[in-house]
Amino acid sequence: MDQKPAGGAAWDAFGTYLRAQRHLAQLSLRQLADLTKVSNPYLSQIERGLHRPSIAIIKSLAEALNLSTSDLLAHAADIVTDEESATTTEGAIRNDPLLNDTQKSALLAVYRSMGDSMADSTADSTADGHSDGSAPGENEDPATTANAPPPPAATATPTAPRNRTRS
Repeated sequence: MDQKPAGGAAWDAFGTYLRAQRHLAQLSLRQLADLTKVSNPYLSQIERGLHRPSIAIIKSLAEALNLSTSDLLAHAADIVTDEESATTTEGAIRNDPLLNDTQKSALLAVYRSMGDSMADSTADSTADGHSDGSAPGENEDPATTANAPPPPAATATPTAPRNRTRS
């Protein structure tokens, strides 16, 4: 029979946290094992609180789950405070007790897609010379445009009078 390490409650909590993060990342135990180069049975035992992972394994888990190593180490050492765990948007989503796993996954997916689209638009705007994401002519320095000729005034085109017939 498996024996839990001393301080079993802390390792149970870490295992539960690790399993939740794996589910949020939508990874099976086998997929996480492949990403981390850690055996599937060993990961299962960590999730069940039966083994204490080394720092190298915690680092590998953090990278595979897209978490900060320091956050995962803090959870492993049972020194996490609510203030520390919510320092990033992803951390706040992951640790929100009002959201279930499905809601967390959906919010994380939307948040990451927004970050990806922001990175894409930044790359596009940098390519056209506007690193702040503005359109050409927008947010330009007034000193450099002070001597520029004014834009042409809008002119109204005259309309021909309507022919009215009298009966």
